[in-house]
Amino acid sequence: MATLMVDSDVYSYLQKNNPAHASPYRPHLQGHTIALSFITVGEQYAGCLRKIMRNEWPRSRLQGLEALLLSVVIVPYDIEICKVFGELRTLKNQDGSDRTIDTNDLWIAACAKRYSLTLVTNNRRHFENIPGLNIICEAPRTRATKKRN
Repeated sequence: MATLMVDSDVYSYLQKNNPAHASPYRPHLQGHTIALSFITVGEQYAGCLRKIMRNEWPRSRLQGLEALLLSVVIVPYDIEICKVFGELRTLKNQDGSDRTIDTNDLWIAACAKRYSLTLVTNNRRHFENIPGLNIICEAPRTRATKKRN
């Protein structure tokens, strides 16, 4: 049984039980241990608390989130993840320009890369072409994605 890092988007799909979005990823995850970056956990808390503050969800949803998080491995930060993050922050595009990647996505990639975990994401564009990072993505390739490869 392998451990797979799950990006925030795919984890949200799975928790919302949204068959249209979650079903392409379930076969990849079945029988494997799910790991979440500390960043993904923070994003899950932020999303939950935002809905509670807007009175869209009852406060009890917070306990539900915490119960769900007991079933996954949470990857905390450490000095090695910080080093990998620093390396990823310096990535360049093929033309030599700075590559722009959202900070949270860089932290998630650094966690996956640090532990040599395959990252399951629906955001191909955010993570493809990061050296040493393997991804599973069921999102269709866009025209811009095809050009870069």
